[in-house]
Amino acid sequence: MKVLIAIDDTDNYESRGTGFQARQLGKLIADLNIGKIAGITRHQLYVHESIPYTSHNSSACIEADIYDFSALTTVCRNFLLEIAADGSDAGLCIAKYSAIHQDIIKWGYRAKKEVLTKEEAHLIAEKNIIYLEGLTGEKIGVIGSLAAIGLHFDGNDGRYLWIAGKEMREIQGIYRVSELKNISTINDVLTKENYNFVADSETVFIEDWLRPILKNKKAVIIVEKSTTDEYEWKALVKNDVKLLTQ
Repeated sequence: MKVLIAIDDTDNYESRGTGFQARQLGKLIADLNIGKIAGITRHQLYVHESIPYTSHNSSACIEADIYDFSALTTVCRNFLLEIAADGSDAGLCIAKYSAIHQDIIKWGYRAKKEVLTKEEAHLIAEKNIIYLEGLTGEKIGVIGSLAAIGLHFDGNDGRYLWIAGKEMREIQGIYRVSELKNISTINDVLTKENYNFVADSETVFIEDWLRPILKNKKAVIIVEKSTTDEYEWKALVKNDVKLLTQ
């Protein structure tokens, strides 16, 4: 069963962030053999003075094939209750792919530009038979967790925090596109200009580590033309990737 699991507002200024906790939750799900993790994405939401957030107001979404939905819900709830930092407003959303419809996607994009309410989030989740629960504090993390489900499912928002295959932070240096696809679950390499496909035979320089984005429902690397003869393309660095995924 293919599902999306999203969490939001699990941290405070002293704790590890929601992205880190999403990776830990994904590892736990895999270690307990509840499901197989395909990828984890980060989604930037609206930054506004009336919205409480720790640093950037982002939520995280885990894509997985699950063997036991009931066990998954229990594990996710217990995990968040254990790790949620003091003062956090943790929210958890779990949705089967078959339950994610256009109003969930619209909610995701609204959360990038509007101040929303937890009451409306619950109404939308209930209508679509999607599991949504606030676990700590004011429980407003349900807004961002539901939004992450819609944004990930739509497939054109956010950047990857984790992909299957070789650890992203260990992928540095010069690779052929075909090599990147073999050692990770990267689907495509696209040019920054016009998003054209880069051929498998061409070379890409990864300066710090691999930073895929979610585009057209795929994990892709965005590159720009090289200014050296050592390689043909250079992957965008952190700040440039951030600009693409606001």
